Formats: sequence, structure tokens, C-alpha cells
Amino acid sequence: MARTVTGIDIGQTSNRFLRGSFKGNTFHATDFAFVAHRRHNLAEAWAASSLAFKPKDARIGVTGRDLNMRYTRVPRVPDWQLRKLMRFEVAEIGEQSGSGLASDFNLLPPLPEIEGEDVALLAMARESLLEEHMRGLEALGGSLDAFAPNALALYNVWRRFGAIQEETVLLANIGHENLDVVLVRGADLLFARNLTGGSKLFDDALADRFGVSADKAEELKRAWVTLQVGARYKDANQEKASRACQNAAGALASLLQSTVAFCRSQVKVSNLRIDRVLLSGGGALLAGLPEYLSASLHAPVELFDPFQVVDTSQLAADQADLLAQHAQESVIVLGLATMASDPGAYSVELVPGRVKRRREFLGGTLLAIAAGLLAIGFLGWKSWQVSQRAKRLRSQAIAVESELRSASTTDRATRQFAEENARLSKAALELQSWAGSGEQVARVVEHLGQSLPADLWIDNLQSSIRIADPLGLSKGNEQPVLRLSGRAREGTESVAAVLEGFVGGLRAAFPHARLVHSSSPAGDRFQVEMSQFAPRLAAPESAGEPGQVVDSDSASGALPAKGN
Repeated sequence: MARTVTGIDIGQTSNRFLRGSFKGNTFHATDFAFVAHRRHNLAEAWAASSLAFKPKDARIGVTGRDLNMRYTRVPRVPDWQLRKLMRFEVAEIGEQSGSGLASDFNLLPPLPEIEGEDVALLAMARESLLEEHMRGLEALGGSLDAFAPNALALYNVWRRFGAIQEETVLLANIGHENLDVVLVRGADLLFARNLTGGSKLFDDALADRFGVSADKAEELKRAWVTLQVGARYKDANQEKASRACQNAAGALASLLQSTVAFCRSQVKVSNLRIDRVLLSGGGALLAGLPEYLSASLHAPVELFDPFQVVDTSQLAADQADLLAQHAQESVIVLGLATMASDPGAYSVELVPGRVKRRREFLGGTLLAIAAGLLAIGFLGWKSWQVSQRAKRLRSQAIAVESELRSASTTDRATRQFAEENARLSKAALELQSWAGSGEQVARVVEHLGQSLPADLWIDNLQSSIRIADPLGLSKGNEQPVLRLSGRAREGTESVAAVLEGFVGGLRAAFPHARLVHSSSPAGDRFQVEMSQFAPRLAAPESAGEPGQVVDSDSASGALPAKGN
């Protein structure tokens, strides 16, 4: 059964919650919540949330200054050795930062540009940040699955819901204060990064230009600003606002370009070139932004909408409407839910130290204690059971030894009888064969004396116990075979008819025999082989041709009794 999880993305101006499960190739959403707010810190942002469902098994996204993602080229070593290398690096960074770090790593897909090495993506986040998230989650009655970088959530959305081709794509999720960027080649991850700088760049530019508050600046941005190249402005205020945001858009383009350059230096992919750019997040909805970035990045730029292939049929009507309104802002939360529910997702899982220790205790130490107690109980029961069985086996062994001695004596006698029986059987078969051979010769000679045509002479008569393939006698089934060789008297007319009559007389006289006969090309010489001990065939419908095996029975046996 698919695992139902909750993806959570807590932002500076809104919180997003998406609950569902990944089945087959489709994510099935069951609950969604979008909470807009203006809070100054993370605790207040969590407190602003009010949900109609429990956020159980939550995968919470992290980004911004408190998340560090590093790339390290490592030799291809066993997993235990790789974990050790990563622990050393985390310990070194933790000493420099002076704070506790939660960390995890994963290898990037193999890169053809790098031979003999792997690239490890190491993610680290401050324990204090994760603990603050934990308190907010617990206040909502939720439970933690893990934390994960928003950039990797964006990658999993692309991997599962994007139109993947053989091209290099830059994906950017523009939040209010943060920018999460991913570089992919086909379906493979090249680089993931989180940056400071989002749609707040535009708000700050407008607030400075017009001398208004941040809230008012956001209203002006939505109402006036367009970055469309060659746009015709409605009035001077729109032109002033739009031109004020062009510098911020340039800064955003520079951040994306720096990501490509940073990827080249970190991962050592020197020939990296962007074929396409996809934008998501609330900041991506600024009018004309895709066209502006396309001109700066020299690549097509468009909005990324993965919810077109998400099953939202199980959402309540109001939740479905809310998701439709905020689909662009909810791409990250979809990726977080996908990571937690899909066993095949590319994942880095950050867990606070206290949670990790509790899980290790429940999954390791406590399990080991329980296993030890069970083992002790099992061994005690098994010891008693074995002792009882040993008693039974000792008594059975005494009886078996007695039976064995008796059986051994019987076996030796049986073997002697079997050997003697085989010897006598062989001798009897030999005597039977020789006796049968003599009987066969006597009967054939008697028949020849009475029925041999005057025009045929017998030159040679041989009897032997041998193989005869034409008579069906193969190796191991040697039987007495009689061979008659003769010729026709010179001047005899119709030799073939005389020979056929002679062979027919043999068949009639020896109906159980199997025989084969042949003659010379001139027809003046002939040969007949026959055996009454050969396997017999079904009787033919008509007489056979010369050289053909002819028989009248289907089973071999002893010679029939002589008759008149």
C-alpha cells in the first residue's frame, strides 16, 4: 500500500501543506492548505497555520542561509568509507560554524565527464532551525518524516512530472526571499543550490523608488509592473515602477547565471550549456519576467506547471480551488510530498539529533534489548525441549541399533542371494539361447529337407547368437540368428518366383519368426536371415519385398511347439 505523507513548505509570506501518496506514476493529493501571512520569524509563521487535517509523516522543506549544500568529488569507495569521509567534512564545518549540524548526503548520477570518481552532494542545516520547525509541527499535531532541501524537492518534481528530453534544463523556484535552483541533464541531476534573493528584490526596489512599505510595494508590483520587452505603459507610474524592477530582474538573472558558472567549477562540467529554463514559485508570476530572463540567459524561459499531471480528484472542492489559485507557489511542497512517498525518489534526509537518537534507540538499541530478552527466553525453552528430545532419542537409538544389526545381517544374506541369482540367471539365459539356437537350426534343416525347391541350392547355413539390426536385435539383446546362403540352379526360369515361394514357405512354416531376405542383382544368389527370438511386429497386410523385414506377431517368446 502506498505511503500517505505530508509535504510542508513554510515561507516568509505563506505556508503550503500538501498531503497525499505516490501510486504508480501519479501523485494523488488528498489534502491541501495555503496560509497567507506576514510574519517576522519562523515561529510566528508556524503559529499562523490552521489546518483541517493532521500533518502526519511530514517532509519539511528547508532553504536559505541556514542550509548549506556542498559538492565533493570522492573516489569510488565502499559505502561505509564514504560515510566516514562525509562525517569528517561535517565535523570540520561544524567546528567552524560553532553550532550543531544535521547532515545527510547522496551521490549525483554518474557524470561522463568524470572518470573513476563520484560527486557527493552533502546537505547540512542548523539543528536550531530544525528544532524550531519541530516545535511548530508538534503544535499542529503532526509527526516528522524528515527535512529536505527545497532544491531537491524541485528536482524530484521535474523527475516525476516534467517533460524530460535529452537537454540541459535550469529550474528555478522564486520564493519571497529565497531562490532554489536545479540544473538537470535529461533526468539526471547535475547541480542543486539555494540562494538568497527572490521576489523581495522587486518589492525592495519599489519600496525604495516610491517610498512605501513592503506591503504596499507588493501591491504596486502586482498592479503596475511588467518586464515585457517593448511594453506600452498605461501611465507614468507604471513606467516608473517597471523600470525600477528591471535592475532587480537583472540581479535575478545574474544569480541564475552564477549558478551555471558555480556548477562548472564545483562539479567540473566545463562544457555546460543551458537549453531551456523553467520557472516556478510566486515570484515567477511577475508579468514579463520569463521574456526578460530569456533575453538575459539566451535560452527559452517558461513557467513550470507540474500539477497538470497530479490527481486532485480526492481534494475537497474548496481545497481544489485553492490549489488551482496557488499552483505555482506550491511546486516545492509537491516535490517534498513526492520525495517522502515515492521509494524511488532522489532524497537527502535531514533529521534533528534528538529525533535521530530516538529512532536509533527504537530501531536499534531497544530492538536489540527486546531481541536479547526474546533470545534468552527462547534459549531456555529450547534447552528444555532439547533435553526432553535427547531422552527420547537415546531410547530410540538403542532400539534402532538392534534393528540395524538385524537389518545388516539380512542385507548381507540378501546381497549374496542376489549375486548368486544374477549369476544363475545369466547362465540360464546363455543355456536357453544355445538350446534355442539348436532347436531353431534343427527345425529349419528339417523344413529344408522337406520343402526346399529343386531349383534352389543351400551353400551355407550358419547359426550364431549376435546383433542383427534388420531383425530388431540391438546391443544387449543378442539372440540366436540363422543365416541361409544359396543359389539358383543354372537355367532356372523365373528365379524370383521360385525364391519368393521358398521364402513364403519359410514364413508359413515359422509364423512367429522374424526374417529378412535379399538376392543378388542377377537374381542367381540369395540370402535369408531369420530368428524366432527377435521382437515381433504386427502382421503385414501383404507380403514384403525382397530385403524387407516380415513378421506376424508383436511379442517375442520361446520357440513354438512343433506341429504336423
